[in-house]
Amino acid sequence: MNNTTYIPAKDDFQFLPERDIATDQNFASQGYWKGVAISFFRNKRAVVGLVIVVLIVFFAVFGPMMNSYGYKDIVSVTTEEGKQIVARGIGPQIPGVISGGGNTELFGDRTFLFGTDELGRDLWTRTWQGARISLIIAFVTIVIDMIIGMSYGLISGFFGGAVDNVMQRIVEIGNSVPRLVIVSVLAIFMPKGMGLVIVALLLTEWIGMSKISRAEMLKLKEQEYVLASRTLGAASFHIIFKEILPNTIGPIITQVMFSIPTAIFTEAFLSFVGVGIVLPQCSIGSLIEDGFNNITTLPYQILPPIAVLALLMLGFNFIGDGFREALAPKLEDM
Repeated sequence: MNNTTYIPAKDDFQFLPERDIATDQNFASQGYWKGVAISFFRNKRAVVGLVIVVLIVFFAVFGPMMNSYGYKDIVSVTTEEGKQIVARGIGPQIPGVISGGGNTELFGDRTFLFGTDELGRDLWTRTWQGARISLIIAFVTIVIDMIIGMSYGLISGFFGGAVDNVMQRIVEIGNSVPRLVIVSVLAIFMPKGMGLVIVALLLTEWIGMSKISRAEMLKLKEQEYVLASRTLGAASFHIIFKEILPNTIGPIITQVMFSIPTAIFTEAFLSFVGVGIVLPQCSIGSLIEDGFNNITTLPYQILPPIAVLALLMLGFNFIGDGFREALAPKLEDM
């Protein structure tokens, strides 16, 4: 047997020509949130919803500043005889075009894209001012409810046992009280306005968030990384808010996206029934109430706030669906 060791020569090897080795983009290494963003923006409905919400937020911020009329200013002119004429009930029009009712011959050079209401106030300004107030109420209450509900649910699910039983009975009691009863009681002790609406939403909207957080905690608290943290002597609240909380952000974000339109609709309903925003301040609900009261004489007045409310509900629901599919993709979508 020949035991001679063969030593390769330099000429035995040659470089292969340069090739473009394709990478599978579907399974390329990428961060979690980058993958969520890619999946979200591939969803056409989610992108449409995002565009709708961004446009409405833009007009809610800058819309009231796009003309010289304030949301509570009564538009009027003074005739040569010294008589003041109010732009009451002028339909939507553009400069130089006479349309709608009221004293349009005196206001033909004014711009009223949405018309004016029964008191002569510009509906363009009032619509976007109302959208601003409704969005502020919704975002403030949802952020606070997210903090309260998320903390409550995580603590309840983590400790379990008697602590969980007591905390869940409190949730059941709070969930069993109708929202209208809570609003009626608050209306006795609080003045009508933004504060009443915010408190009413704070007392009711955190429950759904707590249920989502508790369910995620029950699913995650027996994971290996939690056991490792306990073994290393980590405190309970460190495990809850440093180890488990980051892994529950996905479902919580989805719940927030669905809670925002609920809060907007609730605010609109409370303002519509007369326990919400107080005049001359306005919101989507109070504008719908004004339009409903004048629907026989000024039918166009109800259309702008209803359109804004419908688009907000549609946009946030599209975004919520997009986040839900991006954060928990189905097997056939992967």
